[in-house]
Amino acid sequence: MPKASAKPHSADEATVSSVKPATYEDAMRELEQLVGSLESGEMPLEQMLSGYERGALLLQLCRDKLQAVEDQIKVLDGGALKPWKP
Repeated sequence: MPKASAKPHSADEATVSSVKPATYEDAMRELEQLVGSLESGEMPLEQMLSGYERGALLLQLCRDKLQAVEDQIKVLDGGALKPWKP
């Protein structure tokens, strides 16, 4: 009988997951972990490719969320973009 495969480690799950993160912060956290795994150089080539694809997806999700917030701020400011002062 074939052996059942073991559950992948969390870094592996991040590279193969197609689930969208619930929040911007979740996406950034996953992206940071993924980048760390990719930079370690310890991933097999195929896993690196799927990690890169997942990273590109996460990056686009983050950009989209930031754009949506920027658009909402423009509406709240009456369409006049004002410089941010900390």
